[in-house]
Amino acid sequence: MHDTPQVIDVGNNVFAVDTHYVRPLMDASHLIVQDGRAAFVDTGTSHSVPHLLDALAGRGLSTDDVDYVFLTHIHLDHAGGAGTLLRQLPNAKAVLHPRGAPHMIAPQKLIKGTRAVYGDEMYEALYGQIVALPEERVIIVADGDRLSLAGREFEFIHTPGHALHHYCMVDAAHRAVFSGDTFGLSYRETDTAAGAFIFPTTTPTQFDPVAAHASIDRIVSYDPLCVYLTHYSRVENIARLAGDLHRRLDQFVAIARRHVDSDDRVAAIGAHMRDYMKGELDAHGYAGDDDSRESVLGGDMDLNAQGLDVWLHRLRKNGEI
Repeated sequence: MHDTPQVIDVGNNVFAVDTHYVRPLMDASHLIVQDGRAAFVDTGTSHSVPHLLDALAGRGLSTDDVDYVFLTHIHLDHAGGAGTLLRQLPNAKAVLHPRGAPHMIAPQKLIKGTRAVYGDEMYEALYGQIVALPEERVIIVADGDRLSLAGREFEFIHTPGHALHHYCMVDAAHRAVFSGDTFGLSYRETDTAAGAFIFPTTTPTQFDPVAAHASIDRIVSYDPLCVYLTHYSRVENIARLAGDLHRRLDQFVAIARRHVDSDDRVAAIGAHMRDYMKGELDAHGYAGDDDSRESVLGGDMDLNAQGLDVWLHRLRKNGEI
């Protein structure tokens, strides 16, 4: 157990719960509390469920008080624990994008694919058991649909770019957006006097830079005061961060295109991306050494490089490069 706060009040009756995925302050589930009712936004993995239930009890709420489990998308660091959590929440419904819901109701393909990537031992260590969601407890939200938690209304907007099965939640009354991975990643360890440092996630397999740019702009169009990221929680000064995301997204794409014909394309993209991000962190005033940078960002750089490689392969297959 680490000494980082497990549950942080991040305003608007929202609490960031550390899911303990991979390392501290990497992956947050957000607990929303409204007039005695509650909802979770993303769940972490099945290993995360005890932490979420502890956070609920710590707010003086019971498992009967949870109405929704909102899953921004079905990548397992966001939704892997949903089935296990739902078993503990008798009144809750899981809310999913129409493209994601079938894979959580019948997760065999999702499980098989993830085991193939990580191997059985690493899969179990990272994700544990993935429990199917009962179909009758799933709500599918179309673009523009709205749901209410004790009178607190959320609008669901479909936001491809990171994944085709991704939505964001707009909390208009509080000028807030719950963005999953659409509005990038911003780890609190990289905060400086200049504010939050943010960068896009281009992970496999559905990365699309044109859609990603459009989804960032769509979030900004709601003029939010803050955005709640799964990695990691509340950020402000949204116009500046959006500009940084657009610029870095263009740079990631340019890096990928530069290495399109490299023998080991993933390694070449990853190395170049690390060099680029080192310069960006330096310009942001981050003082950590190379080891600290790698511990915070290394995993994401590897996943980003893999996603960009898949994207280049798709472009080549379609005759676009």
